Parts: sequence; C-alpha cells; structure tokens
Amino acid sequence: MAASGAGGARTAVTGPDDLPERPVVLCSSRVVTPEGVRPAAVHISDGRIIAVTPPEAVRTTPDVTDLGDLALMPGVVDTHVHVNEPGRTEWEGFATATRAAAAGGVTTIIDMPLNAIPPTTSLAALTEKRAAATGQSWVDVGFWGGIIGADTRNLADLAALHDAGVFGFKAFLAPSGVAEFPHVRMDVLAAATAHTARLGALTVVHAESPFVLEAAPLVVGRQYARWLAARPPAAETEAVAGLAALSAMTGARLHVLHLSAGAALDDVLTARDAGIALTAETCPHYLTFTAEEVPDGATVYKCAPPIRGEDNREALWQGLAEGLFAGVVTDHSPSTPQLKAIESGDFGQAWGGIASVQLGLAAVWTQARRRGHDLADVARWMCTGPADLVGLARKGRISPGADADLTVIDPEGSFVVDPARLAHRHPLTPYAGRTLDGVVRATYLRGRRADGDRPPHGRLLSR
Repeated sequence: MAASGAGGARTAVTGPDDLPERPVVLCSSRVVTPEGVRPAAVHISDGRIIAVTPPEAVRTTPDVTDLGDLALMPGVVDTHVHVNEPGRTEWEGFATATRAAAAGGVTTIIDMPLNAIPPTTSLAALTEKRAAATGQSWVDVGFWGGIIGADTRNLADLAALHDAGVFGFKAFLAPSGVAEFPHVRMDVLAAATAHTARLGALTVVHAESPFVLEAAPLVVGRQYARWLAARPPAAETEAVAGLAALSAMTGARLHVLHLSAGAALDDVLTARDAGIALTAETCPHYLTFTAEEVPDGATVYKCAPPIRGEDNREALWQGLAEGLFAGVVTDHSPSTPQLKAIESGDFGQAWGGIASVQLGLAAVWTQARRRGHDLADVARWMCTGPADLVGLARKGRISPGADADLTVIDPEGSFVVDPARLAHRHPLTPYAGRTLDGVVRATYLRGRRADGDRPPHGRLLSR
C-alpha cells in the first residue's frame, strides 16, 4: 500500500500509539470478512461500517489509517461471562470485567444471571443489574435471565424478563454452587422450555446429570484426578441426550453451555441431522489444557465440567472443524483467592471457574493456527457464531451495516501471560507463564477506541 494518496492523507501504523481514536477508514492486508481474509478498506461513519472496499479504492480518501499486515477482525462476542455484580462485586464487577474484555479484543459480553445477588430471575433483579452496569462498562453488555427452583413458580417471571430484553434463560441440571440459584429437575425444565418455546426464547443449560454426579466419588484433597473422576463424561452425555429429547418434544431452542466431553458431540450431531433445535458451545480452556498437565493442588484449573484428557481435547477440535459448535466463549467465572483455595490446593473446597475473558481470543488462536485454521475460522467461532446465537445481527462481522466493533491484532506476535497485567479483579489464571500468540493492539467499540485509559462508552443491550 502506498504511504499517501493524492487529495488525502494516509497514516501508516508503526505502533499502538499510531492507532487513531476514531478512524474513518481502516485499511489492512488482512481484513477478516464473512467471505474470508483479504486485503480491504473498512469505512466507518457514526459508529457503523458503511462500506468494505478494495484497498485501491481509498487512494484519494482522506483520513485513512494503514494497518499494514496487522489483521483487522470483528470484535469478539462472549455470550458466557459471570460479572457477579451486584452482590459479589468482590469477586468481579462490570468495571473490571469489561476492561479485561476490551483488552482482549472482546466488544460484547452477555452476563450470566448468577453469581450476582440477587440473581437475574425477576424483572426487579434485572433492573438492579442494569443499574449496576450503567456508566462503568467498557464494552456492550447484555443479560441472560434465569430458570430456578424445585417447582414452576419462577416461570411467571420469564415473560416479563423476555419483554424486558434478556437474551434467553439459563438453567442448571446439577447444583450451581450458589444457594440463590438452585438447579431444576428435568420436569421443571420441560415446563419452562414449553414456556420459552411459546416466547420464541433461547434456553441455555449447564448440562450435567445430577444422578451421574451423585454416584461419582466424593471430591477431597489436592489430587486433580479425584476432581476429574467426580465429573465423568457420562454426566454430560446423559444430560445432552436428555436435552435433545426435550427439544424434540417441545420445539424449544436449547443450547448446551461449556461442553467439555467430546463424546457428547455424537448427540449434538444426531440432533442437528434430525433438525432438532439443539446447539452447543465450548471454551478456550477445554481447547488449550489437558488433564495430563494439571498439577495436583493447582486449583486455578478447576472448572465444571472439568478439563479432560488430551484425546478429548482433540475430539473437541475435530468437532469445531466439523461445525458442531455454535461458538467458543470463555465462561469467565472469577472468584477471590480464598474461595479458589489457592493456599490449600484442595479441589474439593475450591470454587470452580476460570477467569479468562482477556485471554480467550489469544488462547484459541494459539491452538487454532497450530492445527491449520485461520483467523476467519476463529472469527466464525468467537464473533459471528455467538452473535448469531443470541440474535445480534450487527455484531461479530465486518460488513456494511454492522457496528464498527473491531479488533486490531498482530497474529504472529506473542506474549507471555503475566497475571499482573490482567485487568480482571483477581489475577488468578491457569494461563500464567504460558506463551500465547495474537497480540491485541487495539479494540474499537462502534468506531471508538475502547480501553481502560479512556472513559467507558459501552451500552446496555436488549434482545
């Protein structure tokens, strides 16, 4: 690309400080579009992408920023984030979670209905949650509602939450870990999904069978193998098969959260081929780590379902390659060091959750490029797919009419994860000391730089 064009000025980017606050045109040899990775110029006006043209078309256009070989991709859409505010802001909060998201190339998050207090299971709780997020969100934020309890009393709240714009409803088939968000029996979930089907709403489910978990060995001590044995793959396969049958019976759209067991993909494939409205997601930690590398006592790796063996990880990657996942999202689920039982290393006592909203894009890209995937694949898994799942047609894509939510990334650049540089509230991560590929150089939210050095301008989203 030429350094300048007749009748206009072109800025060539050499470092992060050269990236403009509000670009008019961003030009790159690697723009990740729905048609693939190609040289292009992305034209921005009033926070939207108004055109995507060949780079040659901007030679006489003023205010062009030339990214050179830095890649320009859509902002990541993370539909599985636990912000925990209000009520457990000491675990995380909107200010810290969304700063971390922006630092990692994420431009939209959908907040889970737990572990905040109150959980987002009523219109009043949603109002409280939105008030907490207002004015301190560096990225756009939407909200899930919740389905809870041993009976159907919570179902009366679903229509009000749906009308208020939640993106769907979350339920647990097994205990959630917090008393205010109890899991539901399958008959209660059946009644709820019949209701959500009438609303046209998506129901997302933590899919582990409580009966399989109750029969599994008790978890105690520092051995990771005991935690793994306590959450066997059968818990997921049995639950996913039940959800497929439930979707077939009610016609409800059901989505399996954070699937970790590769064996459960057989039921996802069978459901898809039968036209059943069942989808699934997986997470960066399941695509990165293996059970064989988790040290005893290293509770930063604890999550539910658990990180499984190497063969299982490769089965998940095969499922991604075959299009069996609707997306890859982080399940960012932080807590305090005390709750994570860092000192004792007791997997039976530690909170299960991995905080990774800042690292998800780099973690997935690191593993993806080693397997021959390109940035277009990653954008489909982490941007377009999650946006489509929740109906955000203007997010997760570089195309005319979409929001100018963009990530500038150096795909060949690498960095060593330093917990001290993480923006979420507690610097606890199993990625500490790990070398990841893909350095995020800038994140744009509706055409404006989004990072912790600038005032927040994230919006609260409704379905």
